[in-house]
Amino acid sequence: MSTNSYLQLGSVEVLVVRKPIKNLHLSVLPPAGRVRVTSPENMKDDAIRTLIATRLPWIKRQQGKFAGQERQTKRTYVSGESHYFFGKRYRLELVYKDDVPAVFLKGKNKIILQVRPKSTIAKRHEVITEWYRKQLHPVVGNLITKWQKKIGVQTSYWGIKQMKTRWGTCNHKRARILINLELVKKPITCVEYVVVHELLHLIEKKHTEKFVSLMTKNVPKWRSIKDELNRFVLSHEEWKH
Repeated sequence: MSTNSYLQLGSVEVLVVRKPIKNLHLSVLPPAGRVRVTSPENMKDDAIRTLIATRLPWIKRQQGKFAGQERQTKRTYVSGESHYFFGKRYRLELVYKDDVPAVFLKGKNKIILQVRPKSTIAKRHEVITEWYRKQLHPVVGNLITKWQKKIGVQTSYWGIKQMKTRWGTCNHKRARILINLELVKKPITCVEYVVVHELLHLIEKKHTEKFVSLMTKNVPKWRSIKDELNRFVLSHEEWKH
């Protein structure tokens, strides 16, 4: 079990999560630069304040990076918009045709969205979202197969879902994993990082030192990949991991 509380250091509000762990962990979370500290259960507030105070310059730098990140406006699916597909930026070209709606890539930097005349924004969103889902599914499937063998675990179910708070989730007890559809817009290395992260939760339920050790063993550069994922162009909505 964990307990949550807040500390205030000047203009910086800190979420303190106390867990049965040995060491304190400090994180500055995208997209808004929220500060979170995970600490041992018996650590006093004054000790946490002292440790955070020594890291304030670093915290401010991280928050500044997030504040300066490019953020997409809400998509309306019209020609000229930027859309991302596995880490690459594409320009959308909207084509009206009285035929079955379709999405396909054209050349090196175009996504063609073909819809019926007078289609609504909601319908255009539905068509491109379903296309994204079909593209991401085999990629995740191959990564699940690859890493289940490497790690020595087995899911009972995995799926892709649009989520607003997590890149992925793992139900440890039921061995079920969900991957956020939004990852189809990120580099495949980021997709792989999330898949491995969730599969390792089948071994270790929480983010313990053992879990961190397992991540480092299987994906030695996972921290830099995680940073890349969180640095990448943010949607108008917010995801975290």
